[in-house]
Amino acid sequence: MKQFVTREHEIEPLPGLPGVPPAGEVILWQGRPSSALVARHLLKVRWIVGYFLILSSWAVLAGLNDAQPVGGIVFSVAVLTALAGVLIGMIELFAWAVEKTTLYTVTTERIVIRFGVAISMTLNLPYRQVDGVALARLGEKAGMIAIALLPEQRLSWLIQWPHVRGFRFARPEPSLICLPDADKVANVLSAAIGQYRGSRAEQPRIIMQETAGSAMPPSVVAAE
Repeated sequence: MKQFVTREHEIEPLPGLPGVPPAGEVILWQGRPSSALVARHLLKVRWIVGYFLILSSWAVLAGLNDAQPVGGIVFSVAVLTALAGVLIGMIELFAWAVEKTTLYTVTTERIVIRFGVAISMTLNLPYRQVDGVALARLGEKAGMIAIALLPEQRLSWLIQWPHVRGFRFARPEPSLICLPDADKVANVLSAAIGQYRGSRAEQPRIIMQETAGSAMPPSVVAAE
């Protein structure tokens, strides 16, 4: 494939696709990341809430210990609360924008990631360039799916963020992040890759190893 990334999709022949699919290509699944999961797991909003709670508690205890006026203690807590509200509001707004501007598509031939809060882009990942995919759970059904590309394929980690596996800078892995139905998507994707390779006489064997947590250790849903 000559070009992974396209920047123009304001006029889409089909939602989420940069062009009309070739004859025989079928859309198997389309979906978006959950803004709640993006805020919680990707942007760590709960950690930030906890951090400001600790700061507020410390302000109260320090004020009481130093015999400060109640008004001064209340003012300090109010300032911290306001700062927390602004920061958390910005995080939630960004998470909402990520959900609204992202559309993932799995077809019989490829994975397409349309994304971009500030600059709209589309990643086009045909299965012939895919080395494997990893599923990391974020709960009972939710999770993230990272896509490992063949060694000769290179994509910028920064351009793909947040739709990329964390801390894989040398070999960035595009990712379907914060999916509420990750199990379903993993099954659809593994079946599609298997059918694609099987139709090309590769006789694949599908392997699916699930992992817990958001760190995405190197488990594989792939064809051998």
